[in-house]
Amino acid sequence: QVQLVESGGGLVQPGGSLRLSCAASGFTFRSYAMWWYRQAPGKERELVAAISSDGDGTNYGDSVKGRFSISRDNAKNTVYLQMNSLKPEDTAVYYCKAVVGFPGLNYWGQGTQVTVSS
Repeated sequence: QVQLVESGGGLVQPGGSLRLSCAASGFTFRSYAMWWYRQAPGKERELVAAISSDGDGTNYGDSVKGRFSISRDNAKNTVYLQMNSLKPEDTAVYYCKAVVGFPGLNYWGQGTQVTVSS
């Protein structure tokens, strides 16, 4: 079965950096695009970044452009989110998502908490 396991969250000061990882299993990882989303308390889940199956195409939410970078290692079945210049408003639970099969079904990880605070 499809499993997505995020890691790398934690508490960081404003201006700091974190790298999140999402380890995937149960499907042919290299064949599918991947997404990172986040959800802050009281807010809707929002798209953070997306990456194509081969890693050549990426897309970012407006609030993180220029600060965050998505990448993937298809040999390790892992997608990453490098987060730099973190701000308190980046505080949220971060989730990775895969859309697998036809028609595509959404699969989500359990999320990892990122807290940006001094």
